[in-house]
Amino acid sequence: MSKDEIKARTNWFDAGGHDYAKFRPEYPPELARFLGESSNASDLALDVGCGNGQLTAQLAEHFKSVVGVDPSAEQIENAKPSTGVEYRVAPAEKLPLADGQANLITAAQSAHWFDLPAFFEEVQRVAAKDATVALISYGIMELEPALSDRFNQFYWDEIGPYWPQERKLVDSGYADILFPFPERATPRIAMQKRWNLSDLLGYVSTWSAVKSAGRAGKQHMLTTFASDLSELWGDPGTLRTVAWPLNIRLGDV
Repeated sequence: MSKDEIKARTNWFDAGGHDYAKFRPEYPPELARFLGESSNASDLALDVGCGNGQLTAQLAEHFKSVVGVDPSAEQIENAKPSTGVEYRVAPAEKLPLADGQANLITAAQSAHWFDLPAFFEEVQRVAAKDATVALISYGIMELEPALSDRFNQFYWDEIGPYWPQERKLVDSGYADILFPFPERATPRIAMQKRWNLSDLLGYVSTWSAVKSAGRAGKQHMLTTFASDLSELWGDPGTLRTVAWPLNIRLGDV
């Protein structure tokens, strides 16, 4: 897609919803490896709010069996099958496991949607002896210096008011969650992508805040951002590094 095409496409941000899975960044293998090494046993991992199974499938490389649960039947239907992985439709507040089964319980980019006290009670119920629990999140992406000022203005000042309240927990790296488990230190792990301009704008177009801004009649704000970023980007085909530092709250159940 040329720079002129991006400028001219005034409905560019209307195209995002069905492309969510396409543009969602992938967790690096180091995350699943770290979680596996942090668990005292490797019989069963439970991934809560698993979506389409992005982390769930990676955990299968480190556990004998993995169960991924999500309240959305559509997400579960679209989860990629993996050896050793079973997907179930269930909410975080009523986990479909018997007592004392899970060696590791994870929630990746999903805990901010939970009724957290109810979820933590379920964690304690399904946890095996000496189990581990991990809440993982990634917040605002980091762009190269030439792009970061304009992007940060867009994220914080322009579409900021259109994020749901739960987004504040993500932006804080889940630091504001009352985490009722003894915590352990975690390494610095980041997701990275090499994206062209169309990739990055495609990802931004999937954001709930962008969709809300569009419904609120702020289409000009969205297309102005796309135009400004295209000017700063240069050749739209140029690949640039995009990073999302991961925040991990790791505890012993």
